[in-house]
Amino acid sequence: MSFSTQTPTIVVLKEGTDSSQGKGQILSNINACLAIQDTLKPTLGPFGSDILIVSSNGKTTISNDGATILKLLDIVHPAAKMLVDISRAQDAEVGDGTTSVTILAGEFLKEAKAFIEDGMSSHLIIKGLRKANELAIAKIKQLAVQITRHDNEQEFRQLLEKCATTAMSSKLISKNSTFFTKMVVDAVLSLDQEDLDEKLIGIKKVPGGGMEDSIFVDGVAFKKTFSYAGFEQQPKQFKNPKIINLNVELELKAEKENAEVRVEEVKDYQAIVDAEWQIIFNKLEAISQTGVNIVLSKLPIGDLATQYFADRNIFCAGRVSSEDMDRVIKAVGGNIQSTCSNIKSEDIGTCETFEEVQIGSERYNLFKGCPQAKTCTLVLRGGAEQVIAEVERSLHDAIMIVKRAVSHSEVVAGGGAIEMELSKYLRDYAKTVAGKQQLIISAYAKALEVIPRQLCENAGLDGIELLNKLRSCHAKGDIWYGIDFQKENVGNNMKNFIWEPSLVKINALGSATEAATLLLSVDETIRNDEDKDGGAGGRGRGAY
Repeated sequence: MSFSTQTPTIVVLKEGTDSSQGKGQILSNINACLAIQDTLKPTLGPFGSDILIVSSNGKTTISNDGATILKLLDIVHPAAKMLVDISRAQDAEVGDGTTSVTILAGEFLKEAKAFIEDGMSSHLIIKGLRKANELAIAKIKQLAVQITRHDNEQEFRQLLEKCATTAMSSKLISKNSTFFTKMVVDAVLSLDQEDLDEKLIGIKKVPGGGMEDSIFVDGVAFKKTFSYAGFEQQPKQFKNPKIINLNVELELKAEKENAEVRVEEVKDYQAIVDAEWQIIFNKLEAISQTGVNIVLSKLPIGDLATQYFADRNIFCAGRVSSEDMDRVIKAVGGNIQSTCSNIKSEDIGTCETFEEVQIGSERYNLFKGCPQAKTCTLVLRGGAEQVIAEVERSLHDAIMIVKRAVSHSEVVAGGGAIEMELSKYLRDYAKTVAGKQQLIISAYAKALEVIPRQLCENAGLDGIELLNKLRSCHAKGDIWYGIDFQKENVGNNMKNFIWEPSLVKINALGSATEAATLLLSVDETIRNDEDKDGGAGGRGRGAY
């Protein structure tokens, strides 16, 4: 009997492993990403709606920031997680455009879906998408308007304010953008312009009051730390104070449990107690002799030290967090000391004014007019904690945008203007290309129109009519025409100061195309779920 016509079954993967491949798998991945895109679409633009997310522990978050929403959604589909990653990368790199990047990636996949269904090779589609992406990024760099800082400082500041206003237009704080724009630009310009480390912008949240009760502190502000009796007798205001920053504990230690001290006479025990007091008094005396007015320490400052400083008109604060302490040192100068002896004048910092003020229900220590100031603090107010949290996220996006505009002072018009111009450019280019690549580049051009179309939809405008108007304007050479929400029509968004750093668009297009090409290149998924019994069977207990 011959078995030559039968193929033996070879089992390579463990039983229970789910393996799916081919065209069906690519389409399944695309559909998962389109589901994510549909979730985020309504949040795009100035008229985008917010999403309320309730976590498993009952914590509520209200946001329309793409990265925040995707981070909080518990996405399990492996392909859809790719969109979460590109959104996070956009947030870390640029700070804004997190919703746009996800919507673009979804739209590229949507256009590719038709080609996959028609039997076109995914590698051909990937090649076409990459080519279109290269052309689009080169075109953005060519169109971007350069604004140099040296020409006019005032003009440069206005550029930053326009970018910040555009970034805030889709956020909760859009109605208060005039107030917050100045705050954001002041915050970024107060940083070291070479380094621009946004972590040095401290953000403190105090519930209560209105959003416009928020304060910009040109220096450092931190919440009053835990204090002992005697604290209220200390002065709460200084002009040009000397400030010392310590990492020293200034309190008497309680004896450890079961500590054993053997003494022959009672006076020996008293000598031990006196020695402990003498050690702390020596430390306090050494600090007092330096002539400082403010003592800050990362470690506790006890009741004895608090009263000692109060008697000598010195302000003290213990248990200051490391983050706040680092920012104080950057602002007032000096160094952190781990000993109280041999303190030199260069180890002591100063500022113009120090005061303790009441903000809402909290008391804050404010250091203003700092000579070394490469840091600042924003104290945010709002009616509810969710509101303040969303204000913080909105300001973070605006700060990142202004930071990018300072380091890359090239801008393009927002409101769908740059996307429409790129779409028109790629359609024209596609006509010069032969073969299937023409179809793919045209599809990329069509996908770019999703941004202005979705902006219209979210604002309740007629997307079909306005997109036709935009196509007509761009065909005539009006490159900066986009959606004008004030007139509910199209308009020149460069003249209307709806500006965005070109880096946002370059990064968004690059990330979206990368994600789309990566997902199209995956045509097999092997899912190895662990056995429900708690592990692989086969061997009994004690088997070798």
